[in-house]
Formats: sequence, structure tokens, C-alpha cells
Amino acid sequence: MTVALEYPKGLYGPSPLVDLSDRTVRERLGPAAVKAFFRIMEAWGVRDEQARRLLGGMSNGAFYALKKQPERTLDEDRLRRVSLLVGIFKALNILYDEALADRWMQLPNRNRLFGGETPLDYLMSGGLPAFLTLRRLLDARRAG
Repeated sequence: MTVALEYPKGLYGPSPLVDLSDRTVRERLGPAAVKAFFRIMEAWGVRDEQARRLLGGMSNGAFYALKKQPERTLDEDRLRRVSLLVGIFKALNILYDEALADRWMQLPNRNRLFGGETPLDYLMSGGLPAFLTLRRLLDARRAG
């Protein structure tokens, strides 16, 4: 007789995965993501040129149209970038007080990951892999 091992059922299960390739999902999440993005950029003191680079390189016209009318649908890449920035923002605010959390992205950092540059510069030059690496670094610091 074989016994199937199974984890006990708990109150909380894993969150369902979100399919960002699905347009209806992006339409639902996009407006809130755009608003969150601009609030984070304001809190961090990020210039518009830098914000456009964080979104993967966006033209001036498209960027200012997004800023003027945030009720838009983002493509999968931009939505993923904003999602990672929200996680980075949250982690920084857990790790540090609000003032330092908001300045941290603009401070030169001696961690070898950044090479003396700012985390913001690291994200702008490293693209999506840098976003993922920074998010993992901060999550690891949160875990202790």
C-alpha cells in the first residue's frame, strides 16, 4: 500500500500567478500601476528623463501623454518594470525610515553590485535583469 504524502491544508495558499501577457489583465492593472509609478518617481526625486529610461526607453510624447492621462494600458514589459519598482519601493520602506527609503535610490552605494554608483543608475543601465537583481537583494536584506 502506497501512502501519498501531502502538505496539510492551511488558511492561506499561494497567490495565483498573474498573466501579464493577457490584455484584460494589463487593462485592469495598468491605471493603478501608472499612478503608483509616478508617485514612486516623485518620492524618489527621479527626473522625467530617468523615469522614461526606467520604463524601458519611452519617447517624450508618449511619456507626457501617460503622465497627463494615466488611465492607460501598459505593455507587458512596462507593467513588469513597474511591478518590480513597487516591490523595491516597499522593501526600502520596510528596511529604512521614510526619509532614507526615499533617498536611497539616489545615494552612491559601495556594494559591489553598484560599484560606487547609485542604485538608480544601476537600474537605468542594467535593464530588467538589474530590476530583478535589486529586488532580490532588498528582499534578502528584509529576510535577515
